[in-house]
Amino acid sequence: MKYLTNFYRDHLNMLRLKLMDDVQLFSDFIEDVSTVEEIDEYIVEIDKVLDGIYEDFEIQLNATGVIVRKDVTIVEHFFSNSDENKNEMETEQFKSLLLLWKTKLPERFL
Repeated sequence: MKYLTNFYRDHLNMLRLKLMDDVQLFSDFIEDVSTVEEIDEYIVEIDKVLDGIYEDFEIQLNATGVIVRKDVTIVEHFFSNSDENKNEMETEQFKSLLLLWKTKLPERFL
């Protein structure tokens, strides 16, 4: 995986995802995905974009949203206090992060 990831537990003992600063907003999006079924649904749609069936696909969650395109996925944080409220990464890397998060979901609330 191109982007270094680190998992940690916050003050409520919930598993969190730490990414490099230039893609950190993806953590906010991914942490909002709470079920394996939801991830599986997103992966199907991402694959349709990667296969050229869709030109793009948009997912909006509580505080963030992503626009998935074949080469790049852009995340936007709707309530960020920073001028830097968007990050982007390669769509294949975004898919890999979602699949990694899927493996961690069972540990999330231990």
